[in-house]
Amino acid sequence: MPQIASLLNTLKKALKAHGLTYADIAPKLDLTEASVKRLFSEQAISLARLEQICQIMGMEISDLVQMMNEQQPRLQQLTADQEEEIARDLVLLLITVCALNRWSLEDIISFYNLSEPICIQKLARLDKLKIIELLPKNKIKLLVATNFSWRENGPIQHFFQEKIAQEFFKPALNDDDECLLVLNGMLSPQSNGEFQRKLKKIAREFDDLNNQDAALPLDKRNGVTVVMAMRDWKYGLFKPLIRS
Repeated sequence: MPQIASLLNTLKKALKAHGLTYADIAPKLDLTEASVKRLFSEQAISLARLEQICQIMGMEISDLVQMMNEQQPRLQQLTADQEEEIARDLVLLLITVCALNRWSLEDIISFYNLSEPICIQKLARLDKLKIIELLPKNKIKLLVATNFSWRENGPIQHFFQEKIAQEFFKPALNDDDECLLVLNGMLSPQSNGEFQRKLKKIAREFDDLNNQDAALPLDKRNGVTVVMAMRDWKYGLFKPLIRS
């Protein structure tokens, strides 16, 4: 029964990610909205009904089960050695990021100029690193948590700071889907702690949205990177001006 409840909870999230309500799917199932609600509340959905609902979203039951498995408690961070190996290999890093964002092998080779054998080789390496499980037909099963994060001051963060930070903070931003805010002020330790808690809450909300949208096809999602930081600025550029 716990697995049924977990699967139906995943189904609800998938429906929400596709912008579908009980009222939307009811006519396609030849049911009333009330009947659909009852199926979910009583956890009385047959395999045939489950397959119908998945088909409405362009999914298979196996896709739903994979989503459910990905939502189970898993590895939240890699080891420093794992990150170091990934950071040394640009193609491996690219495919790692794709896998973490739930791209399929077909998505990767259709979007990037990479051959299928090279992609499979790199995915096999991620399998050995216990980051993914490479399933039959080259299906990818994530072995990390949905709130996975890179190590603080770890190899991947260092790679970002050295190779990507300048491009990331370029002056030109697209008003529609990009945002750069620079805030400056003076906070007490208590206010600083409160604001940091709010930043962490935003990070959790980002994880939730990312998880919800994982069920959408690749052409309905855009890759984004969010960097949030609070640092003491008084010893930076202004250090030479501070009275000793």
